[in-house]
Amino acid sequence: MRSFYYLSSCDSCKRIMGTLSLDSSINKIDIKKNPLNVSQLEELHTISGNYEVLFSRRAQLYKQRDLKNKILSEETLKQLLLEHYTFLKRPVLIYDKILFIGNSAAVVEKAKTFLDEQ
Repeated sequence: MRSFYYLSSCDSCKRIMGTLSLDSSINKIDIKKNPLNVSQLEELHTISGNYEVLFSRRAQLYKQRDLKNKILSEETLKQLLLEHYTFLKRPVLIYDKILFIGNSAAVVEKAKTFLDEQ
């Protein structure tokens, strides 16, 4: 599977999309219009090994719900990720079994180098 999960209203996502060579083999999915479903999330979990790396602690809902001082189990993280798109750390690029999560400069550079070599 080759997918790029992003938020169309996110300036960082738009900038990163312009930086990466996302060819037609990569399905571009706006998570606001098309929220993650169970099978998509489970595939991401299988590759990443846990929900924690997929979860954004910078999300507004995370702060609004005062989740900072709570211990979140893997099952709770899964439910939150399925409940609202804002909990997904973005963007997420999955290319076959290779996964790039987030918008840090290091992750974006690794994704760019990887895609340029394909």
